Amino acid sequence: MTIASSRFGVRTEVINGAGVRSMLPELLRGLGARRAVLFTDQGLNRAGITEKITELFQEMPESVQLVGVFDEIEQDAKAENINKAAMFVKECQGDALIALGGGSVLDACKATKWLLHKNHPDIRDLMQGSTRETWPQVQPIPIPHIAIPTTAGTGSEVSPIAVVYNDRLQIKTNLSSPFISADIALLDPELTVGLPPRITAFTGYDALTHAVEAYFSPRANPMTDAFALHATKIIVENLPKAVSSGTDLQARSNMLMASAMAITSFSLAITAIPVHNMAHAFGAKIGIPHGLANAVLLPNVMGALPHLYLPRINGFAEALGLSVHDVEPKACLQQVIAFIRELRSGIGLPDTFAEFGFDEKRIAVMVPAVLSDPTALAFKIPSDTIVQICQEVAGAPLSVQEESSR
Repeated sequence: MTIASSRFGVRTEVINGAGVRSMLPELLRGLGARRAVLFTDQGLNRAGITEKITELFQEMPESVQLVGVFDEIEQDAKAENINKAAMFVKECQGDALIALGGGSVLDACKATKWLLHKNHPDIRDLMQGSTRETWPQVQPIPIPHIAIPTTAGTGSEVSPIAVVYNDRLQIKTNLSSPFISADIALLDPELTVGLPPRITAFTGYDALTHAVEAYFSPRANPMTDAFALHATKIIVENLPKAVSSGTDLQARSNMLMASAMAITSFSLAITAIPVHNMAHAFGAKIGIPHGLANAVLLPNVMGALPHLYLPRINGFAEALGLSVHDVEPKACLQQVIAFIRELRSGIGLPDTFAEFGFDEKRIAVMVPAVLSDPTALAFKIPSDTIVQICQEVAGAPLSVQEESSR
């Protein structure tokens, strides 16, 4: 009898709790840092979140110096931002990195660390599709790195994956390497309290999608299942609370933990990820935020590719809290899809991309975009299925006036 092999490793130490950001300077010192550079974005500057971190270094001047703040990171971790960030770190003579933000900031910081380690000026030369490195062929990157997420969705603070938009090729490229993840992740729910309900909702659906695609992966194993299923339970119980009552620190804290658990399972079981495959294409071509793209696409993809989900659907349904012990798999899949739609509606998310001007006239461009996305290499969605899903998530056709104003 041949038993399939699997790998499971979690490198990042996770510290969870209200106010744990205060530990940042001392933790950096413990990692051997002397001159830290903070990665963030303009939105966090305006929200006063960046200041909550920079003030920690004013209060503890005897500890690590904060020698620069790089706040030019845009949605989708654009390659141009990463190249500038690497130059900025060198100009500041920084020796440690702090990532504060959502998935784009966290991914940009990981990619910058990797680029600095490679000592190359342009990440677009190195990331032109899917780049995968494994240990022990690659060794640790000796740059202290602490991540502080401000959304509970991507889980990028603990994952060994970074998604970078290569503007030259106009595709989202993927980097998987065991040492790009942060040494320490500080999950402080106080930093997520100001997140608007809509962003709280769709980042939460990003985490749910990670759990779904991990559990139904051909490479799933008992350890990835444990993380995926428990993350699903936590999300279902806490996401509505986090959306409706943004100051609920317990719900916010639980969502941060669920996000980290979901991406861990996803990263270690990743093969067939059709929802992410399509979401990447919609992000690259239409500019739809990744979490929102996942939220809209998830139930439609599950309905269009039943063979991927039917073998294990009853186990997942139980994690959602559905009573399906004697329910036949096809009926169970329909119950799960209905649950996902109802949960999505309950937290105020749409079921189409109408608000982005996506209609049936723009479907033609999406088929090659989905098929050429690097994630399609492991699991290719049939062209007619892509068209079907796109038709389902398309909004009403734009009027002539609306079209001319775009």
